[in-house]
Amino acid sequence: MAALSREEILKKISQGESLENLDMSGIDLSYENLKGVSFAGSNLSEAHMQNANLENANFSGASLDRIFLFGANLINANFDNAGLVDANLQDTNLEKASFVNANLYHIKLFGAQMESTNFEKANLETARFKRGILRSASFRGAKLIDAHLERTDLRDADFSGADLSGAHLTMAKTDGANFQGAKTDGMKK
Repeated sequence: MAALSREEILKKISQGESLENLDMSGIDLSYENLKGVSFAGSNLSEAHMQNANLENANFSGASLDRIFLFGANLINANFDNAGLVDANLQDTNLEKASFVNANLYHIKLFGAQMESTNFEKANLETARFKRGILRSASFRGAKLIDAHLERTDLRDADFSGADLSGAHLTMAKTDGANFQGAKTDGMKK
């Protein structure tokens, strides 16, 4: 469990103190305004941040396994090199967020807004994107083995060099998407 309470964390934020490299596992910060806060390198495993405003937040290198971010505002958030295994980001706004080199194994992104989001070199194996908006997203060199992209909007997305083996793209909109050099063995379209 978290070394700090919700009240202690909110006090640190109000005083402009750093939240980097802290143990906040299991903490509940749902519905809070955490715009621009840096959680870089912190442990937020199994934390709850449902419907929180996390626009421009920094989660680079953080441990976010099984985090619950349902409905959160994550516009322009940085998740580079973070671990989000089995995380729930359903119905979040992730426009222009960055997940470069992140581990998103079995992440749930149902109905999320991900326009112009950067997933370059991310592990998205078995990820659930159903009904997501992924226009102009970058998946360059990403691992999307057995990922579920059914009924997603992938127009103008870049999958160059990505591994889409066994991925499900049934009823996905792929106009203008770049699949150059992508591995598509067993991909269902």
